[in-house]
Amino acid sequence: MAAAFSSDGEAALRRELRAAVAAPPRSDLDGFYEMGRAAAFVRDGGFRKVALQFPDELLADAVEVAGRMEAATGAEMYVLGDTTYGSCCVDEVAAEHVGAEAVLHYGPACLSPCRKLPVLHIFGQQPLDVGRCTEAFRELYPEQQSYVVVLSDVVYAHAMGELEQQLSPEYPNIIFSRLLCGDPPGPAVPGEERKFGRQFLVEAAGGLQDYAMFYVGAEGLALTSFMLTWNCCPFSSFNPITGCGRRETLNVNRALMRRLYLVERARDASVVGILVGTLGVAGYLTVLQHLRELLSRAGKRSYTLAVGKPNPAKLANFLEVDIFVLVACAQNSLLDSSDFYRPVVTPYELELACNPARKWTGNYLTDFRDLLPGACAHVELPPAVPAAEAVPDVSLITGKMRAAHLCDPPTSQLPPSTTLACRDQTQALAEISPAASFLESRSWRGLEQQLGQTPVSKAVQGRRGIAIAYEDEGCEQP
Repeated sequence: MAAAFSSDGEAALRRELRAAVAAPPRSDLDGFYEMGRAAAFVRDGGFRKVALQFPDELLADAVEVAGRMEAATGAEMYVLGDTTYGSCCVDEVAAEHVGAEAVLHYGPACLSPCRKLPVLHIFGQQPLDVGRCTEAFRELYPEQQSYVVVLSDVVYAHAMGELEQQLSPEYPNIIFSRLLCGDPPGPAVPGEERKFGRQFLVEAAGGLQDYAMFYVGAEGLALTSFMLTWNCCPFSSFNPITGCGRRETLNVNRALMRRLYLVERARDASVVGILVGTLGVAGYLTVLQHLRELLSRAGKRSYTLAVGKPNPAKLANFLEVDIFVLVACAQNSLLDSSDFYRPVVTPYELELACNPARKWTGNYLTDFRDLLPGACAHVELPPAVPAAEAVPDVSLITGKMRAAHLCDPPTSQLPPSTTLACRDQTQALAEISPAASFLESRSWRGLEQQLGQTPVSKAVQGRRGIAIAYEDEGCEQP
């Protein structure tokens, strides 16, 4: 577990940073960043302050892009620095700090709908060898009557029209997905799939389970989310960077077993930390309230935490929390928590653990908006069951008895437990919460100021070097 909270300093110093996406040629900035479409969006909307959000690999072009956009539109352009959460999400929080009226989001995107600001997604037209991709598809699917759905990373969406022209005459049962930026217009028709900002219509009689999936893009979180969500479909992919096609060998069953193990851990938990992983995706406030109500009725204490981008060191500060639930976009929800001190689950997994009415059907959900009232996968909480009539449940991990029923919702918000304390010879009422009591029991509670207790001294020469090997260390022989 020590390796989860520290790393080899020498390895950090020698590590080379490589861009995940190739930067565009300097002479092709107008085409790569679609300057004309972006300028038209700003002028047509009458925006005077616009925020430009770049991922790390494209941030080197931010100054030049902002200058060209200001010259073309006359509007003020503000380049956002480090994103509050994932770079695939629109950072409305940072944009509101400068009073921006709209956001231009560059690079890969999860396409989650935003709450407030108008957004234009400019993915960046990464090159795709359509001829090589066509050859790889033919090798993977030699039967021309194959039922295949073609998905792609957003940075290769510009080339899907040309790929469709190459494959559609040979494969009559092929379906190409379309991108949806924002909320889709109108309800879905029968057989239509709308997930992850993609839309496609399934025409086979057996539904989606009769189709295979072909993904154009590099391996990453998007592909993992697709494979877990559509786990009944075999997947193949084409990596444009390497020019190779392959059948995906991710053991979906093993991945699902790991996620279902986390569901069992959530059932055993008595204190749950709700991690706010987005402040821009529409519906995040509603799902936060839903999770609080669910945990309250399940007899679990919950704390809402906003820590920015979660990492093991941050979450290790909350030792009283048994498990965390991350409210984030569909791509960032599947956090690998193997290095964390406590597991991190998704809202869907927490519902599987705490809502007796929700049963495992084989369909995995990564978009928390599917759980909200009126959504396709919403399940109402069942009525409360008296404790005397509840069916006993045994943990598969600890072997202990646990509560598996919902209680009645509280009629009013009761204050935390209180106790009388003597302060300066006067009687005062002091509130003590369970979290504060746990903090008092710690042997180390963080840095203390100790104002007026530390003697004043002159500045002295400190230690030199890095923490794992100061210059004055290693001189004495053991």
